[in-house]
Amino acid sequence: MNTDDLEAAAYRAERRVLEIQAKLHRWAREDPHRGFDDLFNLVADPAFLLTAWMRVRGNKGARTPGVDGRTVFYVENVRGVEDFLDELRSQVKDRSFRPIPVRERMIPKANGKLRRLGIASVADRTVQASLKLVLEPIFEADFHPCSYGFRPMRRAHDAIAETRLLTSKSYEWIVEGDITACFDEIDHTALMGRVRARIADKRVLALVKAFLKAGILSEDGQLRAVNPLEAWRAV
Repeated sequence: MNTDDLEAAAYRAERRVLEIQAKLHRWAREDPHRGFDDLFNLVADPAFLLTAWMRVRGNKGARTPGVDGRTVFYVENVRGVEDFLDELRSQVKDRSFRPIPVRERMIPKANGKLRRLGIASVADRTVQASLKLVLEPIFEADFHPCSYGFRPMRRAHDAIAETRLLTSKSYEWIVEGDITACFDEIDHTALMGRVRARIADKRVLALVKAFLKAGILSEDGQLRAVNPLEAWRAV
């Protein structure tokens, strides 16, 4: 598949994904207690996987390899995108897909401390992105308008703008809080419990859990299991 064909296919795929996402979001909003029990096939749907691939391909970390050493460049110029996605789809559908450990990088923070960054393989990132495309519109329906963190079309600057607006009126106090190492300390049991409140498809739950338990390859080359208080952050 050449670049023009890929771009055209990606455009059609994204339109299909957006249509399905709109339905999922509407159903979730109309029934706050609805449990979605038939989502797994969407994760392996060619349109979702292609859209997920395009998201991974356009990400800043596209040139960064996971523990398998493969990058987006490798997939595009050596493996072939079509073959890569076909194999990935087959593995997800027959449930033979297994995430591999993420590669750990310690990134300096402005305060002099280090932030742990987990770099998943390109294949794992693509499946994670497809999973996110399926789950995000459902959980978006449950968020309050005042929530901005890690949500589509929202960013920290939007929260700052709203804060400025409110303080220009009747509000006199602003309380700022921060959870130390939030994504490192989310309890897996509690997290999966919240996911199960909306997702009843056991195959999807098993896939989420597999990513949570994939393990970490540290910078010193040591492979360790994920601590029960460390959580997977979706791409």
